[in-house]
Amino acid sequence: MNDAAPLAFEGVGVRIGGREILRGVDLALRPGEILVLAGANGAGKTTLFRIASRVRAADSGCVRVAGRPVESLSRAELARHLAVVPQDVAVTFPFRVGEVVLMGRSPHLGLLGFETREDVAIAEDAMRRVGIAELSERSILDLSGGERQLVTIARALTQDPQVLLLDEPTAHLDLRHRIAVLALVREFASRGRSALVVSHDLNLAARAADRMALLSAGRVLALGTPAEVLTPDRLRDAFSIDAEVVAAPDGVPLVIPRAVARGGAARGPLA
Repeated sequence: MNDAAPLAFEGVGVRIGGREILRGVDLALRPGEILVLAGANGAGKTTLFRIASRVRAADSGCVRVAGRPVESLSRAELARHLAVVPQDVAVTFPFRVGEVVLMGRSPHLGLLGFETREDVAIAEDAMRRVGIAELSERSILDLSGGERQLVTIARALTQDPQVLLLDEPTAHLDLRHRIAVLALVREFASRGRSALVVSHDLNLAARAADRMALLSAGRVLALGTPAEVLTPDRLRDAFSIDAEVVAAPDGVPLVIPRAVARGGAARGPLA
């Protein structure tokens, strides 16, 4: 593995309740790329995020952040390098949206912990770019699930990390906001930063990804460009489905799963 990688998993293994969740995962994120993790439920995608953000430790192998073992970084150092956008965020206190987004500056604050005008400007710019500036004074408790997700993305951008870890970042969003969020991630990567994205939306992911890693039973089944990874045989192995893969007019692979008729027989592509 490349020690210069912004984030690298080296032979990572995890067991939970006697079950092997990850088995010898080798995966390195390159500077300036979007790497999408795909796979069936339980394949180990979210567990990789938890290990990278030190929510839990790997049972074997090593995780490196900019060449350093993740456990050697302080919490503040790790937060300056990695920002996490989880699937769901539980908020029980009625913080204003602007306050939640500004929390992203915490790893950068001095000893007294006071935000500067520059910190506030960074948070305001993130809200504007995500499209939630008008929500700044609203209580986070009054927002829809999709709006909360956008707030979490704005907070991660305010954190100004080198790597974004996004776990189903478009799950609660309408199509317009899905496209807008992925455009933001692309812009983030264009500045030499990197993003590791978990997504079940294979077609949208194929448009965003520079590379895809397909996980199955805790292992990396395939790694490469979306066209290299999204093949009928690999989709059958990873998801236990039959699917056609065709090229969209712009050349991006398009996955068309076959519907299942009563009795379990395939009856052609879904419309």
